Amino acid sequence: MMLHTNPNCRHDFALLFDVTDGNPNGDPDGGNMPRTDPETLQGLVTDVALKRKVRNYIATYAEYEAEEDQKARLKIFVEHHGVLNNQIRRAYTEQGIKTGKPAKEVVKDEAVLAALREVAPSLNGAFEFVDRSDESDEVVATLEYSGELSESEIKDELDQIEESFGQNKVLRKFITDVTKKAGKPDKSRANAEKAQNWMCENFYDVRMFGAVMSTGLNAGQVRGAMQLTFARSIDPVLPQDFAITRVAVTDEKDREKLQTIGRKTFIPYGLYVAHGFYSPYLGTTAGVTESDLELFWNALVNMWDIDRSASRGMMAPRGLYVFSHENKLGNAPAHKLFERIQVQPKDSAVSPRSFRDYDVVVNTEDIPKGVLLHRLLEG
Repeated sequence: MMLHTNPNCRHDFALLFDVTDGNPNGDPDGGNMPRTDPETLQGLVTDVALKRKVRNYIATYAEYEAEEDQKARLKIFVEHHGVLNNQIRRAYTEQGIKTGKPAKEVVKDEAVLAALREVAPSLNGAFEFVDRSDESDEVVATLEYSGELSESEIKDELDQIEESFGQNKVLRKFITDVTKKAGKPDKSRANAEKAQNWMCENFYDVRMFGAVMSTGLNAGQVRGAMQLTFARSIDPVLPQDFAITRVAVTDEKDREKLQTIGRKTFIPYGLYVAHGFYSPYLGTTAGVTESDLELFWNALVNMWDIDRSASRGMMAPRGLYVFSHENKLGNAPAHKLFERIQVQPKDSAVSPRSFRDYDVVVNTEDIPKGVLLHRLLEG
């Protein structure tokens, strides 16, 4: 076992990556312009954006490359457009833990039926609306409820329905009556711990990044063994915003009009540095393995190539330096180790436009005893 893949050791790492003519992380509160520090004008990329790329890589690896016995441990909890409470429910249903006595009611009122057909796509996963025809072509519709929600959660669900679709007293009463027929969910501590263990065993991002899993059925909370910082560019970046036009039109009446169809936001170039920290204590609790760590380092190097888009321009990893400690508590402060990696613009680079405009110097002299530096990627 290599030290940098040992889940029983502390690891601190520095990740260098750059972007050319792209937007590495848009700010939805700022018109999707690239994120910047308003005082220094250095570019920023959030830890959430980096973890999204890791999750996407793991999901792709699990689907196309992983061995069958490995796939079960590589599920992703925070999926794109996923429903977290549905993921937590799997920890109960797949282990046979009761989520409460279910209830089922046939929908006979036409007004309720019409309303349910409208709101069905937005219903909480604890509800299942079944709308079908029987052999006599009569519509048989039912609303099933698992019984897993608390009274406050049911109220929140009803309030949300009315906020999105308007107040409907008949529909609210029908759903409320169905929930009253169900038994109360068993949210005991023992069940929560059992569900939490299942989530850690099956979901890669729960083991590595942690998760709050008490939003529906209770699976507790897991503190992430792997923590990432924001990435910050070495130099200031200059966000730009261009309009995009097209030569074709939608309607005949618009033939002579200039068609502006959107905007492109980007920076010409930026070299970013992010830092991360792995805790062996939290990793052991969550069940992180040697394979998990190896896959994580591979993700940091390769995730850029499966996350391409025109808006992101050319993004590439430029350095991955892992400081592994023989002592679980660590053999040196992380910030002092990171100071050994110096990134400086070359004298000739007034406005850096490529990685070649920088020098990366790594000081390997007198590294503290018990710390080993792994250069997993350079250049």
